[in-house]
Amino acid sequence: MHGSQAHSHGHSHDHSHGHAGHSHAPADFGRAFLVGIILNTAFVVVEATYGFLSGSMALVADAGHNLSDVMALLLAWGASVAAKKPPTARFTYGFKSSTILAALANAALLLVAIGAILFETIHRLTDPQPVQGMTVVIVAGIGIAINAFTAWMFMRGRKHDLNIRGAYLHMAADALVSAGVVLAGLAIIATGYVWIDPLVSLVIVAVIAWGTWGLAKDSVKMGLAAVPENIDQHAVSVFLSGLDGVEAVHDLHIWPMSTTETALTAHLVMPGGHEGDAFLSALSAELKDRFHIGHATVQIEQTAGCGGGC
Repeated sequence: MHGSQAHSHGHSHDHSHGHAGHSHAPADFGRAFLVGIILNTAFVVVEATYGFLSGSMALVADAGHNLSDVMALLLAWGASVAAKKPPTARFTYGFKSSTILAALANAALLLVAIGAILFETIHRLTDPQPVQGMTVVIVAGIGIAINAFTAWMFMRGRKHDLNIRGAYLHMAADALVSAGVVLAGLAIIATGYVWIDPLVSLVIVAVIAWGTWGLAKDSVKMGLAAVPENIDQHAVSVFLSGLDGVEAVHDLHIWPMSTTETALTAHLVMPGGHEGDAFLSALSAELKDRFHIGHATVQIEQTAGCGGGC
């Protein structure tokens, strides 16, 4: 009897885990990541090569930006795969929070790219080199197409997953940056002013820096287990306090398990007790529907003593 119970429990756990995999964004972006990585890697090689050949720092900066994106895509992809791995005895939450680590690593990588490009750009501003404008226009034009296509592949997942949003924003920003490089190339052809090139490179660096700051801030908050931006802690507290028979709520914690999943723990003081599992499963369903909190653990207490834990 005990054995069959254990077996059925294990089965239901697998089922619910599989379901969680289906209901969240990371499930089906594998192809988008693969296509994005292949296209962008090929383009980085082409762009960097032509950047050096045509003497354009803006192209080299854009290639640096694109390379950081390939790294970003690899990290985000790895994290979304890891997020679907089942929990182990040691990693009881599975590897969901690797998506948070990936977002952090991504921000760190971008800072390195910024440093390298800035160094060379400042050197170019003091000592301008001749630039082949037409090459710049053509190569950056290809960049717009590749980046816009990759961004489009991630568009539908950007609302629900910080990890996918990171990939989407990177690609969208890249398309804009490549457009800036095209304009720079046209301006160089029209005017012959070569200092336009390192100047555009500086603007690109500013664009990368701005995006990196936002990404770093969001991922650090998640790493510190802050309440996710889309959840109002006070509203959750008011909802729990308003449940029938609940006299007080304490030890309420809400934190991100990954870039898509949220967990909650709380102690509810219910002097009259509650009607068993039905109450808990209804509460769990309500938290999921109303606040998108999928992993709730609630402890019920009959007195507000709570052993000094308040």
